[in-house]
Amino acid sequence: MTPLDLAGYLIAVLMTAVALWRMPAALRGGTDEDKRRRALWGCYAGFALALWTKTEVVRIGLNNGPVVDLAVLIKHYTATVAILAILSYIVAIYGSYAEDGAVPRHVRFARVVQRLATKASVATLILLTVLFFTVVDHSVPSDRFVSDHAGEWGATLYMSVFYLYLGAASAVCAYQWALATRAAAVRHLRVGLAMMTCAMFIGVGYTLSRTLFLWISVADRPDHDFALAFDEVTEAAQILLFALFALGASLPAFSKLWRRVRLWRAQAALHPLWYELMAGFPDQPFEPPAPLMRELTRFSTPADLRIDRWAADIADAVEKLRHYVPDTLLPAARRAAGPDTAGEPAGPLTEAYWIKAALAAKAGGAPAGEAAAVEPRHATDQDGEVAWLVQVAGAYRTVTDDRARHVLATARTPDPMTETTA
Repeated sequence: MTPLDLAGYLIAVLMTAVALWRMPAALRGGTDEDKRRRALWGCYAGFALALWTKTEVVRIGLNNGPVVDLAVLIKHYTATVAILAILSYIVAIYGSYAEDGAVPRHVRFARVVQRLATKASVATLILLTVLFFTVVDHSVPSDRFVSDHAGEWGATLYMSVFYLYLGAASAVCAYQWALATRAAAVRHLRVGLAMMTCAMFIGVGYTLSRTLFLWISVADRPDHDFALAFDEVTEAAQILLFALFALGASLPAFSKLWRRVRLWRAQAALHPLWYELMAGFPDQPFEPPAPLMRELTRFSTPADLRIDRWAADIADAVEKLRHYVPDTLLPAARRAAGPDTAGEPAGPLTEAYWIKAALAAKAGGAPAGEAAAVEPRHATDQDGEVAWLVQVAGAYRTVTDDRARHVLATARTPDPMTETTA
């Protein structure tokens, strides 16, 4: 197996995996977002089938079957359908506009192209079928169709029809996605669109170079080694094209998946702190606190809302704990935490000591009184608050019960210097 064949298998597996991953989203309702997902999935599925027909085992098996070179025809059928899905995806991205409203020029252009592409796809499929069974020489099964049929006018005409359709669609996609890249405000979307735009420019160069090669070969037939080398170089470029397209189109979804992973990690980090605080104030949460796995499987509540609720619960519990401890607990917690690497008070660890000691005071029967001093807030928005609490929760796991009780006892012990001064 050559490196090119191995790369062919890898890119086919990649495209198939993405198609299977996106399949559930393609089975949803009829909103604009659902139409966009469905069109993108159709593109992935069509190209996945086309790529499998290019792999060594599949193409040799089909090309040496009852219909010689059948892998080529199936590949072009599925690729044509995938290209039509791409153009539908472009239109679906722009959504719908009011009947009497102004429609941007590039959106009008995309809609016109999509309508023409539907008719062009049918015409291309019919013409490819007719040419494949009439003018293409099938006397000997081919392994590399372009290099094996270089110099034959029938195969050149057949491939030119397909490359005309493929090249025109690639140019339209490159134009539309280049515009979308400039307008994208989110970085991961901008990077994904840039990768897809680059893939389409490679597609334009791929079709132009192969078309020129085939027609030049009709006039002056090259030797087989040169034709094979050219075929392999352009095939490698096409593999790069599909890799950029698959990754670029999936990048926004990957970013959502990564955000979900970060939310799960934040829940896992906050849970021990939240759980102990809610155990200290069982009447505060809407539902009794549960172990981490049970909380993570409450699919009725989105992860971001659950984290926001936990942050609010922690803040409320800390506010209640202020009534069970003296003001001297804060400096005692600071002394126990010690300075950080920059010589400043270790904020998260100080907070962790304070909370652990305050819970011990409440559990020990301390009476409620005036609100004690606490560390100043370290965030101005909800995301900053969650990030700060994650640090506090990490420090909280390092504070033992004995150490917390010692800090509490230190806070309750009168300062000898204060008594001498008095």
